[in-house]
Amino acid sequence: MAGFLVVAHDGGPSSRDASDAVRAVAISHGLKTTDLGASSWLVSLGPRDVDTVQVGAWTLIGRIHDRRAPPVGRVSDKYPHAYEKKLLARFWGGFIGLSFTTAGQPTAVLRDPSGALDCAVWREEGLTLIGSGFPDWLLALRKPSWRIAYDRVHAAIIDPALALGDLLMTGPVSVAPGTLQPLPEGPPVVLWRPDWITRSGQADPVDDSRAAQSLREAVDEAVAGLARPSPVAAEVSGGLDSAIVAASLVKTRAMVPLWLSAYGPDASGDERPFVERLARRLDLAVSPQPRRVGVVTRSFLETMPQGLRPGLAALDGLHDADWSDRLRHAGLTAILTGKGGDGLFVQPATGAVFSDLWRERGWRALASPALPALARWTNRSVWSLVKEARRGPTGRDRPKRSGLVTPLPLTEAPPMPAWLTGINDFGPAKRAQISAVLYGIGLHGPSLQTEAADVLHPLLTQPVVEACLRLPVIQLTLGRRDRALARRAFAERLPPEIIERRSKGEMSAFYGRMIAGGLDALRPWLLDGRLAAEGVIDRAAAESLLTPESLIWRGGYADIMNAAAFEGWVRAWEARLGPTT
Repeated sequence: MAGFLVVAHDGGPSSRDASDAVRAVAISHGLKTTDLGASSWLVSLGPRDVDTVQVGAWTLIGRIHDRRAPPVGRVSDKYPHAYEKKLLARFWGGFIGLSFTTAGQPTAVLRDPSGALDCAVWREEGLTLIGSGFPDWLLALRKPSWRIAYDRVHAAIIDPALALGDLLMTGPVSVAPGTLQPLPEGPPVVLWRPDWITRSGQADPVDDSRAAQSLREAVDEAVAGLARPSPVAAEVSGGLDSAIVAASLVKTRAMVPLWLSAYGPDASGDERPFVERLARRLDLAVSPQPRRVGVVTRSFLETMPQGLRPGLAALDGLHDADWSDRLRHAGLTAILTGKGGDGLFVQPATGAVFSDLWRERGWRALASPALPALARWTNRSVWSLVKEARRGPTGRDRPKRSGLVTPLPLTEAPPMPAWLTGINDFGPAKRAQISAVLYGIGLHGPSLQTEAADVLHPLLTQPVVEACLRLPVIQLTLGRRDRALARRAFAERLPPEIIERRSKGEMSAFYGRMIAGGLDALRPWLLDGRLAAEGVIDRAAAESLLTPESLIWRGGYADIMNAAAFEGWVRAWEARLGPTT
């Protein structure tokens, strides 16, 4: 994963010496540094160098692409920070922007809306350090006095979306996606929010044909941009989303010498028939490989990649290790996936879709052909959908609490993430789609794959996200089934078996065996770990849940692995930061 670190000093002798010391250690680790001005310099972290582009007063750092048809006309010059809003409308990718004084000190940080490149600011003793992460060699040199904020950890393990906002430790300040952060201090300025994009679509509706075209164009733009510079690898799972990305790669004539596909050991997880049909239709050289089989081990838990945030993208370690090896062997430093499409394209299509229509039309929704179509699709009665829509849940739909975690007192409930503050006026299906955009940011986190290559998710890029947010959920489902508009948009490129497919591969049994076989490692990891010691993990409940019998009857695999990742993050950062003085 391409990352970056910017170091700036305030011009004083001691801060200049400190900057030089950091630079010397970076160079000693084989890293190349680049001056950004008299007082600032940049170093790339990851499998490839980050790009830099000068746009007006802003230096953009990361992966930067021009929009084919930038919607800058929607930004009024009367808005505060209109220039920066237009900049975020014109460029997409995974980048941050920096503005500088004439002496080279940073005055503001700007983060692009996708969240693909993390960003935090650390200021101390005349130094300003801005990075997608802070490497161990830097922490060993500077010895920061940060500490784990266990109240934030507790809230985030219940609702992982909170791990994507403020960092779970004191010290560095996170810059949120679509936000401008003044330096050296000042309140953040939000320049992009999902609900703003959604409302712009409500003000400018389009018919189904134009909606399908806009979706297809957005995906092609994202795929073509991320596939440069070629060559790249790509995954094909047999599902609709990865098939859409594969078809777009072929359409845009990207150079893809390696198509990766893995199948599970059970019939429910064996996607080879669909991969073969896709390969024949698109003329792909795909040779599906069996997934690596194993169990969770102490070594895996201790070496799970942990960055500024818990390594929730690193939970499938066996699979990541396999594909990392294949990418390195092929000499490729980027891979495109189909992740994120299910939430954006709206899958599954539940009764919440009709609830959105009811919220918009009221009793007139009873005359919509979507009502009987969705009733058939969900195997429910028409009147149960109407009853659900009339009842209408309000506010944000928070995740169910894991039995592993001690409940938070209601008085300590954390505030809603900034991106979700404007969504209560929408129906439940649109709220779920916007929440999926937020959760999708976590897919950009560190993993074994990102240590080998840039893991790129075209369906989570700004062009695709904005195209989908602008469309009502009833249009994305065409009022009849999951991801219906996406199926229509790409029907001419994909085999009918994938376009009309009703099911998807199921890997629960595979992961269940991996976790059940690893209980000897997981039980002490969680029962005797730091989260249990701090009262975050309910030790008595965990004792009961972490048994083969409980796994058979209750499942809870995702909750267990999420808790294991948070525990690993806490241990990794306490080791990096050292004992409390």
